[in-house]
Amino acid sequence: MRSERRSSSDKVFDTVNLILLVIITIVTLYPLYFTVIASFSDPYEVAKGNVIFWLKGFTIEPYTNVFINDDIWIGYRNTIFTTVITVIYNLVLTIPAAYVMSRKGLKGKGILMAYFVFTMYFGGGLIPSYLLIKQLGLMNSLGALIIPAGFSVYNMIIARTFFQSNMPDELYEAAKIDGSSEFGIFFKIALPLSGAIIAVISLYVAVAAWNSWFNVLLYITDKNLYTLQYVLRSILIQNQTLNIINTETMENTEAVQALMRRKYMAEGMKYSVIFIANLPMLIAYPFVQKHFVKGVMIGALKG
Repeated sequence: MRSERRSSSDKVFDTVNLILLVIITIVTLYPLYFTVIASFSDPYEVAKGNVIFWLKGFTIEPYTNVFINDDIWIGYRNTIFTTVITVIYNLVLTIPAAYVMSRKGLKGKGILMAYFVFTMYFGGGLIPSYLLIKQLGLMNSLGALIIPAGFSVYNMIIARTFFQSNMPDELYEAAKIDGSSEFGIFFKIALPLSGAIIAVISLYVAVAAWNSWFNVLLYITDKNLYTLQYVLRSILIQNQTLNIINTETMENTEAVQALMRRKYMAEGMKYSVIFIANLPMLIAYPFVQKHFVKGVMIGALKG
C-alpha cells in the first residue's frame, strides 16, 4: 500500500510541534538538572552564579553535612511512614466508595454525589479544621497528617469513572447469576481488575503526602514528628536568615569568615536536600508510569 504524501503544511505543523516539545522538555527538566549539578558543585561557585550548565568544583561536602544531620533522618522516617499509611488509608476509603458510586442500581446516588461534589467547593476553613483536630486529640501526632488526607472526592470521581468505563454491567450480572454477593463481586472481580486505577490513585496520594508540610506547621510542635519537607523548609528559612546578617558591621575577621563559610555551605546544602527529598519519588515513578498512563486514559474515556 503506497503511503500518502505529506503536504508542506503537515511538515511545518510537525516541525513546530517538535520544537515546542523540545522547549517544554528543556524547561521542565532544567530545574531538576540544575539542582543536581548545583548540589555537587563548590558552594562558592554556586553562590557566585557560575554554575549554569555544568558542575564546577566537584564536592560531596553538602551531602556529608546533610547526612550527619539527625533532623533529615527523622524527617525521612516520618515522611515514609505517613506516606505509606496515607496511601493505604486513602485506597481503603476511596476505591470502595468509587465502586459503590459507579453502580447503576444504587438508590439516592444523585444525592450522595451532590454531597460529595459540595465538599469539593465548600469547606469549613482553617480554624474549624484546627479546632476539630485539637478536639480529636490528634495534636502532636502523625494522625493529624494522615486522617485529614484519608479521602479525596477528586480521586473518587476518577476511580468511579474507571469502574463505569472498564467494568461492563454484563460482568456484574454474570457474577450475580453465579451467586456472588456485592462484597464478592467487589473483592473477586472489580478489585483484581483495578490495578491501573489503584496505581494512579496511589501515585496522586503519595506525591501529595510526600510533599506535605503545611499540616506539620499547624499541628506538630514536636521535632521528632517533623516530616522531611518541613525540615527542608526549616533549612531554607535558616539560609535566608544567614543572608540577612550584615557582615560589614562585624569587626572580628575570623567570625566574618566563619559566617561566610556557613552561608556558602548552606547554599550547597539547600540543593542537596532538595535532591534528596525528591529522589524517592523520581525512583518510584518509572515503576508505576505504565499503570499511571493506562489508568488516566481509561478513566477519561467517558463519565
